[in-house]
Amino acid sequence: MGLNELQKQRYSRHILLEGVDEEGQSRLLESRVLVIGCGGLGSPVCLYLAAAGVGTIGIVDPDQVDLSNLQRQIAHHTPDIGVDKVESAKNKISAMNPDVKVETHKVWAGAGNIREIIAGYDFVIDATDNFSAKFLINDACFFERKPLCHAGVVGFEGQLMTIIPGQTACYRCIFDAPPPDRTVAMCGDVGVLCAVPGVIGTLQATEAMKYILGIGDLAVNSLVTYNAINMSFRKITLGRNRLCSLCGEEPKIKDLGGFKRLC
Repeated sequence: MGLNELQKQRYSRHILLEGVDEEGQSRLLESRVLVIGCGGLGSPVCLYLAAAGVGTIGIVDPDQVDLSNLQRQIAHHTPDIGVDKVESAKNKISAMNPDVKVETHKVWAGAGNIREIIAGYDFVIDATDNFSAKFLINDACFFERKPLCHAGVVGFEGQLMTIIPGQTACYRCIFDAPPPDRTVAMCGDVGVLCAVPGVIGTLQATEAMKYILGIGDLAVNSLVTYNAINMSFRKITLGRNRLCSLCGEEPKIKDLGGFKRLC
């Protein structure tokens, strides 16, 4: 598709970039990205994807905006308290960029519906805040062969990795199974510095755009960690685990039957 004059102005700084130009911008406008979770991570993801001109953004979140969300969830504002998060985020995206179509999924995602939800998208962003949801998303994307970017934040730290199912290390290659309840600190237990999800969520949006554009090196076969206190990034090289219970040589996981509604 060609760009009209208004789009050429809006995306002029993209068009100037080698590796993007008008062809790449058209590719972004034709792309579909799903964001699961519209909180601290999902907020910057949605806003930057919208600014970039990603043509369709899907948002999955069953919750409503709460006062405690506003410290870090920048897609939601004080007047949005009590509003469904998917609608709050949709309003901000639509106000920012009328080129973008928003598909809202105000549902609990679980084994019964997640594969159907993700099937229609080109790239999936895991912006959830609990381990069970992250394993569900990883497994569903594996079965649907959908690339995804995982991330998590807590305290002053964050991490992310991008996964191309069947080609690169998956989440289970590293962590195998969710930890027992209450054995790992979460944001609701120890807090999170407000800007940390912004840093990591912005990186997730960048990974989605790079994948769509086919440029640069994705954070595959690696875990990127960020420490705000030390102002340090670390990239830990990983590889596919031949004993992985999902994508290994003798996989034990054949479906999503072990999951209930999670995210």
